[in-house]
Amino acid sequence: MPAVADPTNVEIDPERPLVIVDVDEVLALFMVGFGRFLEPKGYEMRIDRFALFQNIYRAGATEHLDFTEGRTLFDDFFRFGHDHLEPTPHAADSLRALSQNASVVILTNAPDCGREPRAAWLARHGMDYPMVINQGAKGEAVAVLAARTSAPAAFVDDLLPNLESAAESAPQVHRFQLVADARLQPLAPSAPDRHRRIDDWPTLRIAIARTLGLIAP
Repeated sequence: MPAVADPTNVEIDPERPLVIVDVDEVLALFMVGFGRFLEPKGYEMRIDRFALFQNIYRAGATEHLDFTEGRTLFDDFFRFGHDHLEPTPHAADSLRALSQNASVVILTNAPDCGREPRAAWLARHGMDYPMVINQGAKGEAVAVLAARTSAPAAFVDDLLPNLESAAESAPQVHRFQLVADARLQPLAPSAPDRHRRIDDWPTLRIAIARTLGLIAP
């Protein structure tokens, strides 16, 4: 399906529960794919913090890349690097199961140049759901999407700031944190008292289904 920037342009069944889900480190193993993209260019990914550009080094260097150089590589990856991405295990099957009784919308932060490559990658891996391209905090977009159904909604993201933003803008939405890359899991800030943390899709799928009333508690 085509990507849109305005969440009001997404068709949502007003009577079905809604699952809003991020892509990077939720549906896709982003850091693994980005690292593969960088390697032939003379860079390496060293996962020693929960960050992006601060984990990228020129081969053999002791200082990580600065923001400007990292951002250029990031944009290039979104233009040309999606073939290096692998889906998170069981993500597609879990969304397929949830979509039997709920609407699914993908809410991803990505540069404009990545819209079509990202949509094509998702479709290729069995996750061809309506997609909203966002910039910055996701709370406002979550609120707009959730307001379009009378049923309960859930939001899944790996980043604590996005979950906090959703809590502020749409407190009625159930929030779940998933960090797909095992290297990042112990480094990722979380607040399990406010956002339930589940780092594998089979367990998360059941938790979402129960929370939204799709299966018995």
